[in-house]
Amino acid sequence: MTKVGHIYLIDDDESMRTSLCRMLKDVGYIVEDFSSAATFLEHSLPVAPAVILLDMQMPDMSGLDLQEKLLQFGRKTPIVFVSGQSHPHQIVKSLKQGAVDFLFKPFNLEDLLKAVADALEFDRRQLKRLSKEVETKKDYASLTPREKEVCYWLVTGLLNKDIAIKLGTTDATIKVHKARIMDKMNVESVQALVVKYLESNLENIQNN
Repeated sequence: MTKVGHIYLIDDDESMRTSLCRMLKDVGYIVEDFSSAATFLEHSLPVAPAVILLDMQMPDMSGLDLQEKLLQFGRKTPIVFVSGQSHPHQIVKSLKQGAVDFLFKPFNLEDLLKAVADALEFDRRQLKRLSKEVETKKDYASLTPREKEVCYWLVTGLLNKDIAIKLGTTDATIKVHKARIMDKMNVESVQALVVKYLESNLENIQNN
């Protein structure tokens, strides 16, 4: 049975790649293996949920270098580092830059499978958040310029009458705008609107 999850395995040690590929495929994962970071960058296509099993020490480009390049590209596939030996500063830096786990060779299958499962679950949550954010931004884009203004002041906590004074209009007009905003943003309360607004960083869009 195929598990839901894609594994990119990057290691310059051919015997290690062969062994890990076999083990991971045996438990049902889809596995793509690469002998170098450069090959991965050139040939891999982003899918989700996925995890990158990444060797730290490689001749052409280290695992840390690849992690930094992926961050620059905005590619957020979670990374589990595997390493025979690494300096403490490499481990700390990789974790600070978002690696979800760090395994030392030789590691046992149970630890590997737990790290993979945790990383895939992280990517599922990440994908869900991203999809939700895209939908929220799409809803926000459907607001008129005036509705966006009213939305902003609602989120800051102003009452209808205060917003009316700020925008030089009437309380009744603000109520109409508010009703349309709630409908377009698919929320039933101002509290829910605030949560959506902040989670999706809509203030940055408003200010641009």
